Amino acid sequence: MDESVYFRLLVIALCSVSECSQRRYHHININMNWTEAQRYCRENYTDLATVNNMNDMNELMSKVKNNGVNDNDLHVWIGLKNTSVYKWKWSMGHTVDYKNWENKQSDNTNDCTIMKNSGKWDHKDCNDHLNFICYNEISKDYIYEETQKTTWTEAQSFCRQHHTDLTSVRNQTENDEIQTKIKNNGNEVWIGLFSDSWQWSDNSNSTFRKWKSDEPNGDNSEPCTEVYVNELGQWNNIGCSVSQTFVCHEDNLILIKEKMSWPEALVYCRQHHVDLVSVVSEKIQRWLKEVIVNASTASVWMGLRHSCSVGIWFWVNGEPVCYQKWAPGNGTSVEDCDPVVRSGAVQREGDHQWISRPDTDKLNFICITRDSE
Repeated sequence: MDESVYFRLLVIALCSVSECSQRRYHHININMNWTEAQRYCRENYTDLATVNNMNDMNELMSKVKNNGVNDNDLHVWIGLKNTSVYKWKWSMGHTVDYKNWENKQSDNTNDCTIMKNSGKWDHKDCNDHLNFICYNEISKDYIYEETQKTTWTEAQSFCRQHHTDLTSVRNQTENDEIQTKIKNNGNEVWIGLFSDSWQWSDNSNSTFRKWKSDEPNGDNSEPCTEVYVNELGQWNNIGCSVSQTFVCHEDNLILIKEKMSWPEALVYCRQHHVDLVSVVSEKIQRWLKEVIVNASTASVWMGLRHSCSVGIWFWVNGEPVCYQKWAPGNGTSVEDCDPVVRSGAVQREGDHQWISRPDTDKLNFICITRDSE
């Protein structure tokens, strides 16, 4: 049997579902104010806890409750803080590069964004009741919810529960496609762009929020966020000087913004962390999406390498390439190995698909910070 055929059959035989642990949370049963807690987390872990979704929230709550603490009236710090600087953000976490305002948007507002049937955008009070547009990442489709009118936050919750999220609009093509969904109805619809002044301690783009009803409230005297452990993990804003326990997080992945070749990136990760990331599951692909948005290069190295001798792709951690997210035209078994070897990178924009690049290209890269458990 041809050697390359043998290795491809071996890869197929080895492929199985890979399980990975979630982001680590650590409940610190020491009373500190918010600033002291932030310093403690940065010195001992990654930072005060960032929460990206309900899975993270459930994991955080589990860590607190399993720490032998009586949860009656227990409040814990997390890393969300009011900066008093308002910024426009996409609910899906995309960078805000494209805008299509009908009129100049206002500053210092916590408004949300609508698209009109003209395709132009405007901002409205987030508590207004309107139709909305969801995006479904699996079907790659925009879903116009025309049968119900909700607040922006209710629309966001619906889209996250039934699809992926309230839609982002990243370019004119996407704007035109969404406009076709609404132009015959004469309605204004919510899209996923909103403005607020809350920022995570680790500068994450996470837009996940779990505020109690009528929260956040108050003025700049209550800029820090606590979780009510005995109230389903709902959040409250409060003054930062309160002394209470807190939750740190420890990231599995870290984006390195230095520009290096693939071999240089591999050495760096192994010297300073654990390894270049091997994306062996959908879960790790989702982790990539959380960190890659801040990259300074259009694509980012991961631990994917092509073997010219046997004509297959493999991960640096030794796993076969079972889970795949190749962009069209990439990831073929036949690669041009002359004059350089090919390695795998993930695209910063769009659906974060994988592409084949000469390993001499200078890109940012993603390291894994701890071994799988």
